[in-house]
Amino acid sequence: MNKADLGYAIINKTVAAIRTKPDTKSSLDDEGLLGMVVKLVHSENNGWYYVETHYKYRGYIHENDLVMDNERALSWNREANHFIVHSIVDVMKEPNYQNYVLQMATRGASIKVTGNKKKEWIEVILPSLEKGWIKEKYAEEKKKFNLKEDEDIIRERLVKTVSKYLGTQYRWGGKSPLGIDCSGLCSIAYMLNGVIIWRDAELRDEYMRKITREEMGKGDLLFYKGHVGMYIGDDKVIHSASSKCGVVINSLNKDDEDYNEYLHKELIAIGTIF
Repeated sequence: MNKADLGYAIINKTVAAIRTKPDTKSSLDDEGLLGMVVKLVHSENNGWYYVETHYKYRGYIHENDLVMDNERALSWNREANHFIVHSIVDVMKEPNYQNYVLQMATRGASIKVTGNKKKEWIEVILPSLEKGWIKEKYAEEKKKFNLKEDEDIIRERLVKTVSKYLGTQYRWGGKSPLGIDCSGLCSIAYMLNGVIIWRDAELRDEYMRKITREEMGKGDLLFYKGHVGMYIGDDKVIHSASSKCGVVINSLNKDDEDYNEYLHKELIAIGTIF
């Protein structure tokens, strides 16, 4: 099979490491969440694949973390129309907690919903094609918004979504409630609201346009040298920083107790999708 024929695969682990090199000791570049479909760019030795995510990020992932079936991956990409929206969820074999766990999923995982319900439980399908059950409130149908007509709704949803990660530990390359970095935090908040942005602390024109501080609104991103945070209103910024051990809120206002001089004075650019 040549490089052009490798096709697509589905991540079948709760959180799968996407690394800088095809080595388990290589640093984390990104994380793939359960149910994410990736493009196989080329294969390496010992079961490693160089992959591309749907947001064009690339890195190495091991075949043990993948369902290696192109047709199934393409079908999954069309049909897995729900996100897990709770931080961490056990997918149970039966609709009760006295049964056994099939899979653990984190916020951002993609699943199929069969339509079967039992009280507050819904039946779901995993990338392994196993069927299990979760509480209905833990999943939400993937959204499609109109950026012009739904701007206010999207801005409020972005703030609500990103705030769910408060207190999450810092993890370089992380993108889940188990650990998250600055760009992982911002990009997953957008993804959960149906918008794809670049997964890095860099303002790219194809994803966002540059605006002034006077134009800044809720949900817009603040870019620094090697860092990014989200503006949530009232001079407040939420960001994941190693110096803060994880996700915190800081202020741009020097009169506030949570004022952060770096965030105030070292701002390089502000980006918006609107």
